[in-house]
Amino acid sequence: MANKLAQFGNDLHSGKKSYGFVPHRKRWLSLALIVVLLAAMVPVFKGGFNLGIEFRGGSEFTVSSVANEDVTIGQDAISSAAPEATDVRVTNISSGTVRAQMSELSDDETLAVGDALRAAYDVESDDVTSSFVGPTWGAGVTKQALIGLAWFVVLVMIGMALYFRTWKMSLSAIAGLVFTIVTTVGLYALVGFEITPSAIIGFLTVLSYSLYDTVVVFDKIRENTEGIEGRRDVTFGEQVNLAVNQTLVRSINTSIVGILPVGSILFIGALLLGAGTLKDLSLALFVGIIVGTIGTLFVAAPAYAVLRLREQSVKDQERRVRDARVGIVSEEETADTGQSPGIPAITVREFNFTTNNQ
Repeated sequence: MANKLAQFGNDLHSGKKSYGFVPHRKRWLSLALIVVLLAAMVPVFKGGFNLGIEFRGGSEFTVSSVANEDVTIGQDAISSAAPEATDVRVTNISSGTVRAQMSELSDDETLAVGDALRAAYDVESDDVTSSFVGPTWGAGVTKQALIGLAWFVVLVMIGMALYFRTWKMSLSAIAGLVFTIVTTVGLYALVGFEITPSAIIGFLTVLSYSLYDTVVVFDKIRENTEGIEGRRDVTFGEQVNLAVNQTLVRSINTSIVGILPVGSILFIGALLLGAGTLKDLSLALFVGIIVGTIGTLFVAAPAYAVLRLREQSVKDQERRVRDARVGIVSEEETADTGQSPGIPAITVREFNFTTNNQ
């Protein structure tokens, strides 16, 4: 198995095996655009996101030292103590701890719900704590997250433009980031995952991961396309596609290495132990890492190829390569060969054969 994987990587690096990331760039970018549009429409048709209490505001109760962690016990207690409470959510956040969230309660309702939860779960008064989160705090978190995202995008564009010395790579990287974040958020809305501050942190972390993968691929593209104007054996698009294939195994391995610990936190720490904060953070990372890798391979790299293949110098280089492959002398080579441009070149073997038969 290891030998097959090693051979697979060697074939990709040498070009013996190749996947058409650039040749089929229009197909991949069209599919990516469709996915982004669908992901953006999901919250509209589902009536918005499943926002955590930190964003929507409301009252929250935490019950500790619980022997029976059945959430229906808490739901029944809340409905009896505060029948007018809406958006009631009772979850098990850790072993022996239950959290209840609902709409804003009055002081009397808060006391009644606290007493009802204490009696329902048969715990002491000190084991029940309550807090209130106002919508103003959630609006502040949202604003800061958007500001952080905007600064991240601006700094990424400037940094990559300076590093790669071309704005087209930075614009392509941003296209990959947009695909990653919109698709990830769309999946959250589709499945109904709760968006909390921890999930926002996970989203921003995913952007950094996706950018790292993109930089690795773009660095290989720059290496492969250096001095491409003077080459007659390969085209610019072929070298870009080769670079993506050469880094394919690395991208997959990096994703797997990132997913394994995150998956352990998600499925063991969160689902088995019930750690709510870990679930929110690891879920965003788990989904985002997969989507980020797809965004680099099928969006960022093809988008860069589209931008560069429209340049006249790149078109001229590809024309010279095609002419060289069919044995046509270009105008630039006329002075060296003494032949008329645009006619098939006569090799030495062909010329000798003709002379001998004469």
